Amino acid sequence: MTTAAIYARVSSARQKEEQTIASQTAALRSYAAAHALEIPPDWVFEDDGYSGATLVRPALERLRDLSAEIEIPVVLCYAPDRLARRYVYQTLLIEEFARVGTELRFLQGRQAETPEDELLLQFQGMIAEYERAQITERTRRGKLHRARSGSPSVLCGAPSLPPPCHLPGCARVRC
Repeated sequence: MTTAAIYARVSSARQKEEQTIASQTAALRSYAAAHALEIPPDWVFEDDGYSGATLVRPALERLRDLSAEIEIPVVLCYAPDRLARRYVYQTLLIEEFARVGTELRFLQGRQAETPEDELLLQFQGMIAEYERAQITERTRRGKLHRARSGSPSVLCGAPSLPPPCHLPGCARVRC
C-alpha cells in the first residue's frame, strides 16, 4: 500500500465556522481508500483560515518540510486553488514536490500530463487568482458602503491602551 499525505485549506472565517475543511479532508480520505493509499495520522495537513494568496501557512510549511526530509509518494489536495490561489505559487509547489519525487493529485481538476492539461491548469490558476481579486474588491466595496451608511465596522472599536510602565517613577506608557 502506498502512503500519502493530505493537504486541505479554507481561508474565510465563515468556511472555518462551517467546517468546510472537514468536508475536503473527508473527500480526500475517501479517495485515498478507493485508490489503496494509506494516510498516516500525522500526515493530514490542514490550514484552517489561511489565504491561498500566500505561501506562509503553518500546515503547508510543515508538509513542505516533511517532503524535503522523507519520501512522501503522494500528496492529495482537493483542487488546485486549495493548494494556492496564485498560479505562480501553484507551479512553484508542484515543481517543488516533483523535485523530491512526490506526486501531487487533485480531486477536482485534471492532472497536468499533456501540454493541453498544463494549459488548462494555468487557466484554472489564473481564474482562481482573478476570483480572489474579485472577492477582495467586493468585500472592500461592501465595507465602504456600510461605513458610508453609518454602520460601524465589526472589526473597529476603541483601541485599548497598553499597560502602564512597571518601573517606579517612569512617565512612559510602556518601556
